[in-house]
Order: sequence, then structure tokens, then C-alpha cells
Amino acid sequence: MVRIRSMNNGKLQLLLFAGMLTLSILSSPAVAYGNGEIFDISHKITSELPTFESKNGLGHFIWLVSSIKNGSLANISEFKLGTHTGTHVDAPSHFFEDYYEKGFDVTTLSLQTLNGPALVVDVPKNKNITAEVMKSLNIPRGVHRVLFKTLNTDRRLMHKKEFASDFTGFRKDGAQWLVDNTDIKLVGIDYLSVSAYVDAAPTHHIFLKKREVVLVEGLNLDGIKPGKYTVHCLPLRMVGAEGCPARCILTS
Repeated sequence: MVRIRSMNNGKLQLLLFAGMLTLSILSSPAVAYGNGEIFDISHKITSELPTFESKNGLGHFIWLVSSIKNGSLANISEFKLGTHTGTHVDAPSHFFEDYYEKGFDVTTLSLQTLNGPALVVDVPKNKNITAEVMKSLNIPRGVHRVLFKTLNTDRRLMHKKEFASDFTGFRKDGAQWLVDNTDIKLVGIDYLSVSAYVDAAPTHHIFLKKREVVLVEGLNLDGIKPGKYTVHCLPLRMVGAEGCPARCILTS
């Protein structure tokens, strides 16, 4: 306190400005990209990442099988992950056995759907996404990709290793309203499931039944403002996989 009182106003203002600038840089998700910006909306895969129904998070998932330190020519790792780890996509085979048998895996998902103009919308807080909520968002016809930013982001649920069953997601009436009344073909959300915990199977069935809607779950929407962007979301081409981690970005 003594040092602050002894500073002149100009020096104190300069220090405060420098601190605010540093905080802004550290908290910004954006990187310069041409005349716009690029936002990485994928979560880093770490041992602390939450996984469905787990209190302990992902845990140890990667290890060296060859090490320079131990005399190998190169470092080579192996890893083990669930197909619905972190930021990931769902294929129709996730909830339909006949689609699994017919091979409707992540390699069949439309690249046109996974890439293109997108809208980020703020969902009213403390509410699951019901038909009433969908109506209130006033998403116009012609919008094909929507990322739903919910209370999950405010609660930083993807940054907590213990799974939270009270996350915000779609109720089945909200999913049905979206399918019946919009042109949305890509649904993205900021926790491990687009469906509210109590409606997991029925809601996924509504979204995936016609194999027209692609689900992207576990998005990192920290610092992302509502508005228009371009989304690029690319899962690995894993034959037989009903889900797959993906790298997703927004550009503006």
C-alpha cells in the first residue's frame, strides 16, 4: 500500500493498463487469421478432462513406447481414448444398432455439414433446451449450423474432471422442434452430450434417426461471442467408430 501511495498517477495508470492488456491477451481465444480471426473451440485432451459418468476424469491416456532418453532413435507414443472423449462428433450408429450394422460410422458424416457458415447462440441460463427455448431463439430458416452456448460454459463444466449430470442440454421436445421447424443440420453444444441427462436416448434418437443431423459435443465456447462465424470440424476417418474426437475451429 505504501508503494502505491508513493507512485505518481501516470506510472500507476501505466501499470494498470499493462495488467489489463496482459489479462486480455491471456484470456483471448482468438488468433489473427488473414483479415479476421481464428478461434480454437476444441478442448485440449488432458488427464483432467471429464468423461461420461466418471468422478476422476480421463486419467492417464498416453505413454511412450519408444524413448530417445532410453536409447531409441525417436520418441513414439501410444494412446487410448474413448470415441466420445472431449470435443467429438456422434455418428448415427451411436444410438441405432441397424445403422451400426450397416456401417453408418463417422466416415459417413457429411464434410459439407461439418464445414461452413455457422451461428453461435446464447441459450437462456438455467434452462434446458426445450421447444419453448428453441422458439425464443428465433433462429431463421436457411441457417444450417448452430452452436449452442449454455450455462455449461459459465459453469466451466468441461474444465472440471468430475462428470456433472446436471449439465444443460436438449430435452426431446426441443430436439423435435428443431428437426421439424428449422434447417439446422449441425448441432453443437458445450458439454459431453447434446441431450439433457434425463433424455439422453430419446433426444439422440430424434436427432440421428434420419441421418441428416450431425452432432458435435464438448465444444469449448469460452470467450466466444454470439454471432456469425464459419465452422470447420474434422473428426478422424475411423472406420467402424460411432463417435470420434474432432478438432473444431471458428473463423470470422
